[in-house]
Amino acid sequence: MKKEDCFYLGRIAKTHGLKGEVTIKLDADDPSVYLEMKHFFLEINKVLTPFFVEKITASGDKFYVAVQDIKTVEQAQNLVGKAVYLPLEMLPQLSGKQFYYHEIVGFTVVDTEKGELGPVTEVMEYPTQAILQVMKDKKEVLIPILEHVIQNVDRDHKILTITAPEGLIDMYLQ
Repeated sequence: MKKEDCFYLGRIAKTHGLKGEVTIKLDADDPSVYLEMKHFFLEINKVLTPFFVEKITASGDKFYVAVQDIKTVEQAQNLVGKAVYLPLEMLPQLSGKQFYYHEIVGFTVVDTEKGELGPVTEVMEYPTQAILQVMKDKKEVLIPILEHVIQNVDRDHKILTITAPEGLIDMYLQ
């Protein structure tokens, strides 16, 4: 499994109990979606390595997980701090104006006023907000991902319709 075929679910925060269980701190809007996971991947020496779940107990955004073949606190301690990944197929389907950042790379951005701008080349995540990087005629246009900016996500035709803040697009294209 390659990292680009997976998504980040969370991190192993600490050991749990005395029998080798771990606590996974999840980065998910609805952790309950992942309660039935049978396995997950950890990046060990730059390789995604599968781990199989024996039991999961949930508490808010934390899972207490018994992992197959991890039976001691010492073994579990070796996993602490590692990022947890799942295959992209396990992401819940989104609808309407919701989207995953990786999903829209390559979508054509169309502004309701300026028309077709070009493809999304990257989604840049900053602490305060995420930004779409769009290339129009070899010029970079940066568009904030805000609820009132995103008008429609057409997954079938790979089109992202936006209404950019007034003057934003002109600022990049002049």
